[in-house]
Amino acid sequence: QVQLVESGGGLVQAGGSLRLSCAASGSIYDRYAMGWFRQAPGKEREFVAAISWSGSSTYYADSVKGRFTISRDNAKNTVYLQMNSLKPEDTAVYYCADEVVQTTTGPEVFGSWGQGTQVTVSS
Repeated sequence: QVQLVESGGGLVQAGGSLRLSCAASGSIYDRYAMGWFRQAPGKEREFVAAISWSGSSTYYADSVKGRFTISRDNAKNTVYLQMNSLKPEDTAVYYCADEVVQTTTGPEVFGSWGQGTQVTVSS
């Protein structure tokens, strides 16, 4: 089983930037896409971004396109989420996920979840 640990969250003013990291450890045998999801208070968890194993394909929610960039370093078993031009509505707990699969109903997670990291954007 893969363990995921997120880091990099914090408090930032609107318009600022943060970079989240997700370090994977454990039984990493297969090559899957990984992704980021987020959950704001009182709302359901939603998809943010995903990246293929090779890094050649990336997917974004419309709400973050042009502002967020997902990347990965397989040598370090780490996935990143660079977040620029942050808005108060980006405030949420951000979760890293393994084995993200694009289905007809949208991205679904078939692997592990991290514990989450809080991102708070002040206006």
